[in-house]
Amino acid sequence: MNPYTLLPFIVLIAAMFLMTRSAKKKQTQAAQMRNEMQPGSGVRTIGGMYATVKEVNEDTVLLDAAPGVDLLFAKNSIGAVLTDDEYNRIVHGIEHDLKSDAEIVPDDASSLTETDETDGSAAAAAASDDKIDLGKKDADEDTADGSEAVTEDKPKKSDGDSDAK
Repeated sequence: MNPYTLLPFIVLIAAMFLMTRSAKKKQTQAAQMRNEMQPGSGVRTIGGMYATVKEVNEDTVLLDAAPGVDLLFAKNSIGAVLTDDEYNRIVHGIEHDLKSDAEIVPDDASSLTETDETDGSAAAAAASDDKIDLGKKDADEDTADGSEAVTEDKPKKSDGDSDAK
């Protein structure tokens, strides 16, 4: 048997092995994450709900979604265990003060460009008052030049009218 005929089968088996290996690695990481859950930690379910872990059992987790609202979920339905900072940022909108010494970026760019009011503002005001000629003439200027606008005697059509008979 020619070794070139077996090459596609060998490549296919190797690709299947690599895909199952990465999937198995992801499953073990997810199981490890679910086993590390402790009461008081914030979680996100696979449905996108954020809650706090109240109690952890062998196969289930009791979650506190809101004051007085306790929900029982299977451990497999927990999508992610969040850090305290991430949970507070998402659920309560509390930002951790990581950038206390960083510069504040303004909302508009006017404060970033410093202009001198004595000489720059007068030139800018004069430039904004001038009209810019874009090559188009107004309708009043057309009639003043002697070229009359052609008017048709036919009535104008509305949206639903057509020439078809």
